[in-house]
Amino acid sequence: MAAKKDNSNRTFFQKLKTFLWKAMLWFFGISLFLVIVFKWVPVPFTPLMVTRALEQKFAGKEMTCSHTWVPLEEISINMQKAVIASEDGTFLTHYGFDFKAMQKAFKNNERGRKLKGGSTISQQTAKNVFLWQGRSYIRKGLEAYFTILIEIVWGKERIMEVYLNSIEMGEGVYGVEAASEYWYQTKANNLTKMEAAGIAAILPNPRKFKASNSSAYIQKRKGKILKTMRQIGKINY
Repeated sequence: MAAKKDNSNRTFFQKLKTFLWKAMLWFFGISLFLVIVFKWVPVPFTPLMVTRALEQKFAGKEMTCSHTWVPLEEISINMQKAVIASEDGTFLTHYGFDFKAMQKAFKNNERGRKLKGGSTISQQTAKNVFLWQGRSYIRKGLEAYFTILIEIVWGKERIMEVYLNSIEMGEGVYGVEAASEYWYQTKANNLTKMEAAGIAAILPNPRKFKASNSSAYIQKRKGKILKTMRQIGKINY
């Protein structure tokens, strides 16, 4: 009886091991396929867009999603500099992760402070396009995995293009083209330095803050972003 039970357990674990191995291979294959596809194809929607739409529906609100994809050459260089200044100062030189920023965020967490976060533009893009919102070790692990993939397959220019076309920039507003029209009634390629700084300033919480007719807090953030933008030279991806 003991031998049969031992054999039964061994068979179960062998099957489980085989299943997990196949699942990992499928996950790797599908994720790599999607990353390769989105290197060339515009991202039609993100998990966050779906989540927000469902939240609106369950709250009895009208489901809104303003999103227009534009190539990077049709996005003002001011906007590109603004998000680098506000979100990720080492974007052009790191390999997906800013370990100094992550260490600082970790220390602030330990002290109980409200942290800005240590996520780079690459990490935010990986999360927005491929993953769900929230905080967990599993999601952070997958975020790191996708960050490495897009850094290798996409490169900086494509990461910036996808980032600026997919992030939330207002209530039901996604991407810089929709945000430019929503906040300033203009096109993304016409954004001034101040307008670009205004959009970048609200990114920590775009549903709470306003890029135009802003609060004193956002006006202060705009000033800091503008100051940092002046220190950014020519962008070479």
